[in-house]
Amino acid sequence: MIRAPQACLSRAFSRRDSASQRSTSKTVARGVLSFTAAIALVSALGTSASAAPGDTSDDTSVSNVGVTSSILRSALTPSFTLNGLPGAIMTGLAAVTMNVSTNSLGGYAVTVLAAGQVLSATDAGNPDSIPMAALQVRESAEGDNGSFTSLSDAGSVSVHTQGVRSAEGGDALSNDYRVAIPFVAEDTYAVTLNYIATTL
Repeated sequence: MIRAPQACLSRAFSRRDSASQRSTSKTVARGVLSFTAAIALVSALGTSASAAPGDTSDDTSVSNVGVTSSILRSALTPSFTLNGLPGAIMTGLAAVTMNVSTNSLGGYAVTVLAAGQVLSATDAGNPDSIPMAALQVRESAEGDNGSFTSLSDAGSVSVHTQGVRSAEGGDALSNDYRVAIPFVAEDTYAVTLNYIATTL
């Protein structure tokens, strides 16, 4: 009968020890979690970029400049006149001049095409005309070694060709013209000539 209180005391101490152990376990668990969180924070801070004076970060960028091919024909003589009598052959040296500029490494060509089949009279009452074949052209640079070619509205006539690009400021070109004047009335006979510069 005397042992009963001791047993009760033992159980009381046992319950107290168990509670204390649980409290200790919770405290340890909280400590572990806090320690783990601290490690995670330190790790996160450790991976952040940190720069000191003199540190560098290098990379590259490529600059590109696109250049297209171009051609410009300018300063073309607006008009010219060959005067003479019927039956005469009249020549105009460098009657037409122009400037051609292109950056095309393949060079360029210049052609001329008549806009009509004849040179028409400017006087409305004049029925005469001069056949287109009577008007001829050649490149001035060819001089006496070059031959004249009759103009046409059916096909272009080449008046210059080269396999390299022009000078930076353009190339100065000129054409000689010749006409065999037929038996026609006194008047001025005209036709439009279309000059075309083309890259090769």
